[in-house]
Amino acid sequence: MVRRVLQLMYSEIRGLHQAAYILALFAFGSQMLALVRDRLLAHSFGAGGELDLYYAAFRIPDLLFVLFGSVLSVYVLLPFVTTARANKGDEAGAEVLGQMFTVFLLLYVSIAAVLFVIVPYLVPIFFPGLMVYGDTLIVLIRILLLQPFLLGISSLFGVVTQLSHRFILYAISPLIYNLGIIAGITLLYPYFGMSGLAMGVVIGALGHMLVQYPLVSQSEFAFKLVKAFDWKFLRSVCMVAVPRALTLSVHQLVLLAFIGVATTMTVGSVSVFQFAFNLQSVPLAIIGMSYSVAAFPVLADLFAKKDSSTFNMHVMTALRHIIFWSFPIIALVVVLRAQIVRVVLGSGAFDWNDTRLTAAVLALFIVALIAQSILLLLVRTFYAGGKTQTPLVVALIGAVVSIIVAYTGLHLVSVYPQFMDSLDALLRLEGVEGTEILILALSFILGVFVEMCILLYMTIRVFGLRFERVLRQLAESLLAALVAALMSYATLVFIVDGINQETFVGIMLQGAVAALAGGIGAILTYYILGSAELREIYRSYHSKIFKTDVIGPQPDTL
Repeated sequence: MVRRVLQLMYSEIRGLHQAAYILALFAFGSQMLALVRDRLLAHSFGAGGELDLYYAAFRIPDLLFVLFGSVLSVYVLLPFVTTARANKGDEAGAEVLGQMFTVFLLLYVSIAAVLFVIVPYLVPIFFPGLMVYGDTLIVLIRILLLQPFLLGISSLFGVVTQLSHRFILYAISPLIYNLGIIAGITLLYPYFGMSGLAMGVVIGALGHMLVQYPLVSQSEFAFKLVKAFDWKFLRSVCMVAVPRALTLSVHQLVLLAFIGVATTMTVGSVSVFQFAFNLQSVPLAIIGMSYSVAAFPVLADLFAKKDSSTFNMHVMTALRHIIFWSFPIIALVVVLRAQIVRVVLGSGAFDWNDTRLTAAVLALFIVALIAQSILLLLVRTFYAGGKTQTPLVVALIGAVVSIIVAYTGLHLVSVYPQFMDSLDALLRLEGVEGTEILILALSFILGVFVEMCILLYMTIRVFGLRFERVLRQLAESLLAALVAALMSYATLVFIVDGINQETFVGIMLQGAVAALAGGIGAILTYYILGSAELREIYRSYHSKIFKTDVIGPQPDTL
């Protein structure tokens, strides 16, 4: 049994759809654990001050991880490692990783040490509404500074696992990470309080790294500290990596600004915003991230070979399938938002008003699923083509739009409260406190759609992609989404309305039956329309997953 598990973990996966579905499967598992994590947090704390504190403490460490982790990621380093390997052999590829490991170690330790000292001065600036918990917030941030360090090393390990096409091993790491956080909630919090929650995060990050270590240590790409730097190489990496790091940092800075604003709103606003954001991240990870991660190595290789026609075909294939999945899911989540939030979070200290507000924010966030998924793919398309500056400029435009709209919107609703009343009525939030958080969600999705539109236009200009087939897929998906929404809503109203909604089982059964009806409606719609994507999915699922030989771990790579 153990041998079979190890064979599965270390199996080599090739092919866009096969890799995407394997990644999607494990992403689904990871996201399910993330939902268990969030349910435990909601049950223990509700949408209140302590949980606001916990989520706020992540913002600075997460910004650090994005800055360093993006430089160390497979999207940046894989082309350098493959080029060095092709020109000078495996040892040259390991040397590339060793150079980056040494630089990361020196820079991160230095920056983290400075932040450890000055964090008491940063908290009042970034989180003015949480000063009542100031001392605890400082302690949490200091503990969480270990998280980016461990995840940064894990990112370097991920280059090796993806280069070896060990996608399953790469995808297991997030599961381990979430298990560590769950251990912190259930085992450490009762003894160490809020510090125990942060310790669980660090333990999860350590597991994220260590699960990949056996493969990396025995790989031909095993790396170590270097004694001298290749400055020419490091400049080349910086030219590619710095724009990417800044691109992702822009998004983190927007979230940091929004969380800072949320701390000044009704207590629990940070928690509601983060819970809804986490819930919409589940389909985003399963759809957008899986396809973009699976497509990137193929796109990088095709661009290096100057095979533009196949390059464009792979981009369009991934884009069509993202659209295929996204619209029906958006429709189902909007219709079933209350059931989703109540099943995932609705227990213990998380009351009905928390549920209603989180469901409304989720309904807004999920609308941006299609835009975020497409952005993940297009950004990696530009990275595969070595054009990292364009996504940075577009991200800056989107961030400026989001922040301007947020501050303008909050000012307008304070002057014209009737606008907020209308939004509350639309989302059935009459009598619920803290609805101003909806303005931040609206601002976020508007910025994301602006980014998507600009990047789509730039993709046409730079890579010459043609979107005629995508337009047909868009029409099919919109119709499938409409049918899914209608069937799901009709099931709620006419079929499962009598189910006891006061129990967890009753709510879950109600939502599951309605979701199944909506899903069947979407599939039937695609089938009647003769969807090419539906046929491709069936062929890939049938022939590439069930009939693929599994390659076990070899003595020299385990």
